[in-house]
Amino acid sequence: MTTLYDDDALDLLQLAFTPGLGPIRIARCIEHFGSPAKVLRASPKAFESVPGIGPKLASQISSHVRTARQLALEQLDAAASIGATILLKGFPGYPALLAELDDAPVMLMVKGRIDHDDLDRYPVGIVGSRNCTLYGTEQAERFSAALARAGLTVVSGGARGIDTAAHSAAIKSGGRTIVVLGCGLGHIYPDTNAALFDRIVAEDRGAIVSELPIDTAPNANNFPSRNRIISGLSLGVLVIEAGARSGALITARVAAEEHGREVMALPGRVDSVASRGTLELIRDAAAAAVIEPADVIATLENAARHHFSGTHEARFVDPVRSETSLGSDNEILGAANPLQSRILAALDSPRTADQLAQALEIESSTLRSELTMLELARRIQRTGSTFVRVTTAR
Repeated sequence: MTTLYDDDALDLLQLAFTPGLGPIRIARCIEHFGSPAKVLRASPKAFESVPGIGPKLASQISSHVRTARQLALEQLDAAASIGATILLKGFPGYPALLAELDDAPVMLMVKGRIDHDDLDRYPVGIVGSRNCTLYGTEQAERFSAALARAGLTVVSGGARGIDTAAHSAAIKSGGRTIVVLGCGLGHIYPDTNAALFDRIVAEDRGAIVSELPIDTAPNANNFPSRNRIISGLSLGVLVIEAGARSGALITARVAAEEHGREVMALPGRVDSVASRGTLELIRDAAAAAVIEPADVIATLENAARHHFSGTHEARFVDPVRSETSLGSDNEILGAANPLQSRILAALDSPRTADQLAQALEIESSTLRSELTMLELARRIQRTGSTFVRVTTAR
């Protein structure tokens, strides 16, 4: 990874810590002036020529940008002191799905590992109410555990209730999870999750991330922004249980309307106020109803297929577009990625996992993850110790 102490990265980090400059304005400034370094040298009058920046804001930005360098250096030192790293949009290591978004945070502080060596290739957001019912907790654990075993990374907000159940079940199942905080990494919120967060990092089961300065205290005003990152990091978002005013509905709305992500919801009792929000999402066709983890896989595999084949935008323009028209082998075979395509091609006759690993020259752990995803997606079938490809009519 490019060191954050080289000039280009440090210039960008300085902009990230400049009051008045959010992700959109930073992008506009860099486009206008040509580079972060040129933005830093711009005069107040020059800032006025950037779309969306008037004289008053230009003066404020020009003043604050001069002092932001010291803050950036202090944040680098503070991050290092707690074993965290800083990732920058446009630099190696920044999550690919999140980088698609215009309003993606310029800076992410990370404890643990995220989007590393394709470990988080299939992320799914799982969200819901803090004040959840026993049903909500049980279903969050059920879905999270199954999806984690299938090789998906569970993304959530680290809050009490559904979030905690989802994170916990993912790592208990040997999977990975990403916690997106609404505070800086210097704070543990809620403090009851301190052991859980430590375990995620210590066991290399994912990451704790935040876009906020390290000493930022928990604040309700930060949660909508945190929700957008949950959505941005994910191929799709599953709402387990949410009341009519739950913050999870904000995540669902952002995912569908702003990020073009898949949104799914789990039905609950029609007379339960705890499920009112999820039921309304389904009623209003704002979310696909799911009742099994396999339903989530089936929904997300299409998103993954288009993301990895570079047709992500086209999918939302024409969602019923013929899969065979996409033109690559993995679409024709119904695979979400080239490795799944190779696995399906190799299953022209029944084979064991060991035989597949040897034939494809891949690690058994990698193979098991892909086999589970293909099995949940009903592309292959297990018979005893062997796997066979399922032939579907087209």
